[in-house]
Amino acid sequence: MIVHHLGKSQSERIVWLCEELGIPYELKVYDRDPVTRLAPPAYKALHPMGAAPVITDGDLVLAESAAIVDYIVARYGKGRLVVPPDHPEFAQFLYWFHFANGTLQPATGRNMILARLKLPQDNPILRAMQGRLDLALGHLEARLAKATFLAGDTFTTADIMIVFTLTTMRLFLPFDLAPYPAIRAYLQRIGQRDAYRRAMQKGDPDLVPLLT
Repeated sequence: MIVHHLGKSQSERIVWLCEELGIPYELKVYDRDPVTRLAPPAYKALHPMGAAPVITDGDLVLAESAAIVDYIVARYGKGRLVVPPDHPEFAQFLYWFHFANGTLQPATGRNMILARLKLPQDNPILRAMQGRLDLALGHLEARLAKATFLAGDTFTTADIMIVFTLTTMRLFLPFDLAPYPAIRAYLQRIGQRDAYRRAMQKGDPDLVPLLT
């Protein structure tokens, strides 16, 4: 299996997942265009959507980070990093796994685009989207104030899915985590994981993870 990692992108999730599982994989790293900050032509050619992440596994070419995570866990995970349906936190696991790209990442993405438009701070659309991001972060804060990880005491792929938006995404949309002590404490716990450290060093060795 080859993990095609675009520097400073959501594909860091896939590198991290492989490190957590300890499965063999080949890592190919692609640098962003220094001017546009977009993926290079070689990366865009991998998949019709031209976006990260992408893996190839034999003849399979697969994109979308959540799909890739589910695929790798189902094929190579041997039951690790997920919780079974009879687990008391199963619903929470599912919810937060999908919250990452269903709610939190879109909220940051919309705010990133609006920030580039240089709109006045009283613009109603800008204020609404900022409010949506604040709401999402507050919701996550409430969960992490009472749980070690998103699925309770168990580290799962839900955590792998959400951390990018709280860390590396802030290179593209700076936002302050000072009002969210539980999130900041959670990121410190993540930063102590050997697999996370290895993944970030392999994929983005020039990046100091934004864990505060």
